[in-house]
Amino acid sequence: MTGPFHPLLKGVHNFRDYGGYAANGGRVRRELLYRSGHHVQASDEDLDALRALDIRTVIDLRGITEREANPCRRHRGWAGEVIAHAGETTSMPPHMDTGPGATSADNARNRMLAVYTRMPANPAMHAMFGRYLRALADYEGASLVHCFAGKDRTGIAATLLLHILGVSEKDQLEEFLLTNKAPTLAVLRAQTVPILEARMGHKLEEGAIRARLEVDEEYLARFYETVRERSGSLDSWLADVIGVDEFLRDRLRAKFIA
Repeated sequence: MTGPFHPLLKGVHNFRDYGGYAANGGRVRRELLYRSGHHVQASDEDLDALRALDIRTVIDLRGITEREANPCRRHRGWAGEVIAHAGETTSMPPHMDTGPGATSADNARNRMLAVYTRMPANPAMHAMFGRYLRALADYEGASLVHCFAGKDRTGIAATLLLHILGVSEKDQLEEFLLTNKAPTLAVLRAQTVPILEARMGHKLEEGAIRARLEVDEEYLARFYETVRERSGSLDSWLADVIGVDEFLRDRLRAKFIA
């Protein structure tokens, strides 16, 4: 390993290993847990690099419309399992939500905060977060979790696992914010900004673009805050809403902490 963004994929945004953090007296294993944006523009070289990682399970957090519009490329001979929702997980990719006044940075930031307010109450995401965690416990080999941009739905999924494993909130936030250091932002920008500007009929402010394509400490804080308002604590929400019992926690910890 030479860092979390390894291998550096040219056509896939935000691909990284989200292991390595201190957890329950050990460390989260490396080279088993990967996250990214979608793979619709993965190059042949990217697919060769992914083949070498022996990823056997893909958890695709996108809804059916997103998947049909942006089918992911898999390497030749791919024989793993893709876990996905039969319906919609959101009305559109969260960072592509538009509306009146959506060109400004403040508006874009508020729309992203609304995404993190809605996610704790979204039954489709409840189902997919549960399937993601159970798949990690059930299947051998490396896994990949992704959505469109690989930062909002995927960011929360990765955070939930790290929390269960006993990673500190400080390190959970550090991992979440690594999105802003991804060297492939131009990939997501090209996939997103022309579509948004065509829908709105005018240019977006640079601040509005960055608020949509990056993440912020306040986004994760809003998710935590909303969960605690609904369930009292993140652990209660995981147990009561996502179905994470002590048996599943123990299995995940035994598998991913070294």
